Amino acid sequence: MRPYHIKDVLITPRQLERRVDGLARELAAGVRSDNLVVIGILRGSFIFLADLVRWFDRSDLHPRIDFIIMESYGHGTTPTAEPTVTRDCSIDLAGADVVIVDDILDTGRTLQKAAAHLQAKGARSVRTCVLLDKPSRRVVPFEADFVGFRIEDAFVVGYGLDYDGRHRELPHIAKVTFTGPADTP
Repeated sequence: MRPYHIKDVLITPRQLERRVDGLARELAAGVRSDNLVVIGILRGSFIFLADLVRWFDRSDLHPRIDFIIMESYGHGTTPTAEPTVTRDCSIDLAGADVVIVDDILDTGRTLQKAAAHLQAKGARSVRTCVLLDKPSRRVVPFEADFVGFRIEDAFVVGYGLDYDGRHRELPHIAKVTFTGPADTP
């Protein structure tokens, strides 16, 4: 693993709390369905999704919740060219209104593939909600329907996001600064 440090907090816990509350209200206003399914993309979305759906009861939204696992980063900091579904959802999506929740929209490949995959499973509609959006990194034309924060092109951790499986537990979003050369095989 490449040497690094985490010092620069980009988004504080209070900012996260306020924005997640706002996103929950936006979703409640924009996604009315008696067949709502919320699908989190693991592993990065789990904290964000949990905080987001806690607000749904206030808006009388009662979705079914499931997860898929998509691999796109492996152990590095650069996404692979083709993300793959390594664990599929178990809920029948025929006729459902689906909201995909993910931690970050980067190249667009993962969310584009997830949306097409869930649409092919019979969903009536598929929308996307991301905590972070890095539009400068987009390589496919894809925009999320609901966005928490737009950020600069930086590698970030915390609030579910990780570097090589570490730092998901941080209560904020922080920038990773690499201090040495990348490991070479």
